[in-house]
Amino acid sequence: MSSCASIAGVHAALITGKERLEFVEFPEPEPAHDGVVVDIQLCGICGTDIHAYHSGREYNPAICGHEWTGVLSAVGDQVGRLSEGDRVVVAVPPSCGVCDACRAGQTKWCQASFLVGVGRDRAAPAHGGFAPRLAVNANRVLPVDPALTVEQAAQVEPTTVAFHAVRATQPHLGDLAVVQGAGPIGLTTLQWVHAGGAGDIVVVEPNPARRALAAELGATHTVAPDDAGPLVQELSSGLGADVVYECVGRPETIQGAVDVVRRGGRMSLIGLAEGMATINPAIWLVKEVQVRSSLAFSHEDFERSMSMIADGRIQLDLLHSATIGLDRLGAALADLASGQSAETKVLVSPTA
Repeated sequence: MSSCASIAGVHAALITGKERLEFVEFPEPEPAHDGVVVDIQLCGICGTDIHAYHSGREYNPAICGHEWTGVLSAVGDQVGRLSEGDRVVVAVPPSCGVCDACRAGQTKWCQASFLVGVGRDRAAPAHGGFAPRLAVNANRVLPVDPALTVEQAAQVEPTTVAFHAVRATQPHLGDLAVVQGAGPIGLTTLQWVHAGGAGDIVVVEPNPARRALAAELGATHTVAPDDAGPLVQELSSGLGADVVYECVGRPETIQGAVDVVRRGGRMSLIGLAEGMATINPAIWLVKEVQVRSSLAFSHEDFERSMSMIADGRIQLDLLHSATIGLDRLGAALADLASGQSAETKVLVSPTA
């Protein structure tokens, strides 16, 4: 499909329906006065991309491919902190200082920064990073830490999602922590929980290969979902886990997270579940469980996340399982949406 067939430009892959991927032609990007053009080196496939492909729900083109890194090929005349040739990673701007939340002193909840993060701001691009080039506002990018490889830089965005979540629900020293799901978000959450000082860390995952990877990345115990409850009971002498991080993103796993937490324990909701979830409120009430949800990140999160990747405390190379060209993106989405994929983190090279 081509929306601009008569104009030379770039082709971007967009998810346009259930199990439907189309290549749409857009005009050659040019930087706005306060913008930049990024030549995309790699773009990761996110769980939200997979969910949209599998479900067919309406999907914002601006975030269809939002885990990208690249090199600046053009810089607007009002941009002073960046130059052509700079390596950059997708990020969000600092708090704006003028939105309702910022003027109320709640800069942590800046509405402008949040809209940028979800691709709903007025300067949002017409497509995401499943394309050779992309024009974005300069506040949307940060220089890459020079110690990071291009493959690591392409995984900064999802790693920062996990950093933001664990920072909001920090494990206490020696806590028994449970991480539900060993996809890319779960495996980075595991590492942040380990870095935060948790004691025993149980990773719940049906895929044996991903359980093995979780063990390699610091999990003290890995278990299939049906065996999680008995193991947590054994490790806690019947009390339950101190903190549970729900990274699966399915409605049925939300109650399961509360089932294994102890009375007075905490649950962090990270995975984005589609549709309504059935819960047992009596269990939530009796346990006096503290629930904290987490979405996206802040500007500061990116800097801190990159620094800990750079110094080796967070390992991303083991997560990266394949790099593909844009011509294989549809097949990769179908494979990942099947639930039977052998891949962990797939990166897309738009110029391959």
